[in-house]
Amino acid sequence: MAAPLEVFADIRDLLELGGPVVQVLLGAAFLLWVLIMERWLYSRRELPRMIEDLQRQWDARSDHASWHARQVKRKLVSEATRHIRGSLGLIKALVALASLIGLLGTVTGMIQVFDVMATLGTGNARAMASGVSAATIPTMAGMVVSISGLYPILWLEKKLAQETSRLNDHMITN
Repeated sequence: MAAPLEVFADIRDLLELGGPVVQVLLGAAFLLWVLIMERWLYSRRELPRMIEDLQRQWDARSDHASWHARQVKRKLVSEATRHIRGSLGLIKALVALASLIGLLGTVTGMIQVFDVMATLGTGNARAMASGVSAATIPTMAGMVVSISGLYPILWLEKKLAQETSRLNDHMITN
């Protein structure tokens, strides 16, 4: 197993080889996982309390069948859905954006390769290698960030559907 300092050295090398695009991806990955953890903590701590509060508000009403009651129910469910969704849209955008940022790294890396070829010719493979790594590493990093965010998105959407359905069912039966 690699020593912790070696891991940090490898990460530093990866950031240097990938260029500024990988540094942007690192920031996007950090933001993505902060938002995912916030939604996870919200679903574990705040969401059950909010659902109970909304159910209590509904149960406290004497009228459950009138048009006005149905509108109140719709408002409560809509409010819950808005709170549950929270930053889900931003999380989805970051997942999509990460792969596009990776592709931007491919383009900038290939521009480096062509620039080296224009100035030094095609005979200098060592000079072209830095451009090739700057083209491939950001693409790989972008895909890793995107794929790592897909499962949490699916989990959060499933949680949203379950909690909304549970709230709706409670309001229909009571």
